[in-house]
Amino acid sequence: MKKLTVKHNQFFLDDMPFQILSGAVHYFRVVPEYWEDRLRKVKAAGLNTVETYIPWNFHERQKGVFTFTGNADIERFIKLAGELGLYVIIRPSPYICAEWEAGGLPFWLLQDSTLKIRCCCEPYLNYIRAYYHELLPRLVPLQSTHGGPVIAMQIENEYGSFGNDTAYLQWLKTDMEDEGIDVLLFTSDGPTPLMLSGGTIPGVLPTVNFGSKPAESFQCFHRFFPEASDMVTEFWNGWFDHWGEPHHTQDAAVVAEAFRWMLEHKVSVNFYMFHGGTNFGFYSGANFSTQYEPTVTSYDYDCPVSEWGGLTPKFTAIRDAIIQYTKVIPDPVPPPAPRIEPGTILHPACIDLFTALPVLSQPLSSAYPLTMEQAGQDYGFMLYRTKLRDRREPGALTIKGLRDRAQVFFTPDAGGSRQYLGTLYRNDTEPMSIKVAGESGVLEILVENMGRINYGAEMFDTKGITKGVYLDYQSLFNWEHFPLPLETLAPLAAVKPQEQPQHTAAAPVASACDEMPAFYRFTFTLEETGDTFIDMSGWTKGVIFVNNTNIGRYWNIGPQKRFYIPAPLLHRGENTVIVFELHGTQQQRIYLSAEPDLGEPAPEQ
Repeated sequence: MKKLTVKHNQFFLDDMPFQILSGAVHYFRVVPEYWEDRLRKVKAAGLNTVETYIPWNFHERQKGVFTFTGNADIERFIKLAGELGLYVIIRPSPYICAEWEAGGLPFWLLQDSTLKIRCCCEPYLNYIRAYYHELLPRLVPLQSTHGGPVIAMQIENEYGSFGNDTAYLQWLKTDMEDEGIDVLLFTSDGPTPLMLSGGTIPGVLPTVNFGSKPAESFQCFHRFFPEASDMVTEFWNGWFDHWGEPHHTQDAAVVAEAFRWMLEHKVSVNFYMFHGGTNFGFYSGANFSTQYEPTVTSYDYDCPVSEWGGLTPKFTAIRDAIIQYTKVIPDPVPPPAPRIEPGTILHPACIDLFTALPVLSQPLSSAYPLTMEQAGQDYGFMLYRTKLRDRREPGALTIKGLRDRAQVFFTPDAGGSRQYLGTLYRNDTEPMSIKVAGESGVLEILVENMGRINYGAEMFDTKGITKGVYLDYQSLFNWEHFPLPLETLAPLAAVKPQEQPQHTAAAPVASACDEMPAFYRFTFTLEETGDTFIDMSGWTKGVIFVNNTNIGRYWNIGPQKRFYIPAPLLHRGENTVIVFELHGTQQQRIYLSAEPDLGEPAPEQ
C-alpha cells in the first residue's frame, strides 16, 4: 500500500525518493486492442508512469447514461498499466481541454443557457457530483493506497487560464475526497503569474506546464511555490494541428536538451503527449483566438510514438537520456504492427443525402430554428428546412450565429431540381449572405458541427443556427429540423443506390450525386488485416466510416491528407468504407496506403 507524498521539495513513494518519469497516452484516442502495445512502448522508453485524462463526455454522452465498457473501459486500461509495471496518473477533472470536443464537457450542459461552467454554479456542481458518484468509486480500489497503480489525481485542468474561483477548486477537492480519493491531489497551470495564481489552492500540489525553457518556467513557478516539488505535468514535446494550417513538428534535439536539463535537476516530467492517437468520430475540438480554429482528425502531436504506433527520433532521444541519467535498462521495444497497402478501390455506390434522409432522421418542428442542443443532438449535422413564398424579386439570405458551416439549397415549386446556392462559414466576414431567387420553393440549410471550442472564454459553444435566418431584413420562421448525428449508417442498407455513370478524366459525366451531399460506398476484400491509411486526394470535405465506425473528418484545405485506419477496425474478407462527401464528387476512387501523410510541416523559424 504505497502513497506518493512531498517532503522537502521532493517526491517520495513508500518513503523512498521517487522521480516521476511519465508519458501521456489517452485510452479514448486508441483502439483498446492497441492499449497494451502503447503502454509497453511507455515502458520501453524507460518511463515509470503513464498519465491520462478522463473525458466526461466520453462516459456520460447523454445525461444520466454512463458508459464504462469497450473503448471507455478506464478500469481495464489502468489495470493493464499496473500489470505492465507502470504507475498511473489520472486527470478526471470535469474539464480536460486536450483539443477534445468541448474540453470534455457534455453537450447537454449547453441546453441550459443560464448555466455557468467551471465555477460554483449550483446546477453545474450537481451534474459533476452525479458523474463523480459513478466514476470515482471505480477508481478508488485502483489507487496505490489500496494496492493499485494510481498514485495521483488532478482536481481541475489549467484552471488559471480560465478563472479564479478558488471555492470551486476547493469544492472539487472535497467532493473527490468524500468519494474515497486519498492519493496525492494536484493542479497544473501554465508558467505565468496570472495562471499560477488563479489555478491553485492550499493543500493541493501545484505543478506547471510548458514546452521549452524549463529553467525560466521553474523560476516563475518558484516565485509562487518555493516549497513545492518540481513537476511539469505537461511537457509539450510537440503540438496539434488545425485545419488550414501547416503540420506542427518539434525538433527531437530541442526536446532532448530540455529533458536532459530536467533529469539533471531531478524534475519530475510527464510528456504531453507520449502517444497522441486519433480524434475518432466527431470528438476533435476547436480553439478560438481571433477566429474559430477546428482541430484535425489526427492527434499525432509529433510524439515519441506516432499516431500509428511507430517510434520517432524523440523516442530514441528520451530513451537514451533516461539510460544515461538513471542507469535504468528499459524493457525491449515491441515490434511494429504490420501495415498493408490495399491500393485503389473503385466504383462506389452512391446515395445522396436527401434520398437517404427518411431512413436517417425524423423531423422536429419549431417556429424558430433550434440549436443542436435544443434538439437533443450532440454531434454531426442538422438539416433545416422551410418554405419561401413568391416574392417577385431576389433577396440576400443571411444566417446569424452560424455554428459552424452551412450549405444552402433551394428547390423551386414551379419545378426543377434542387439547386446548390453556396456555402457559409462561421469565420466569414459579416454579413454572410447568399442570393436567393424570388420564386416560391423549399429552402434547406445543412449545418455542420465542426467541434465545440475546448479552451478559453468562448467555450459555451452551442451548435447549429443559434440566432436566426434572414431574407434581407425579414426573419424566417416555421422550420423543420432533421438531426443527423450519424451514429450508425446501417439504415442506408434499405436505400437503393443511384446509378453512377462511369467518369473519365477526359469526359466527366454528371450524376444525381454531383454537387449534393452524398454517401459513397466502397467495398473491398482483405486476406490479411493491418494498419492502413485512406488517402482523400480529390475529395472536398466530409466524414469517413470504416465498417460502420466513424474514423473522423477530412477536408481538402489540409494539412492532413491521409487518415489512419487501425487494423482492428478491418476484417478478413469483405470490408466497407462509406465516405460522406458534403460537396458531391466525380471522384470514383479511394486509395488505401501503407504510408501516412499528415501534411507539409511549417517552415523552420
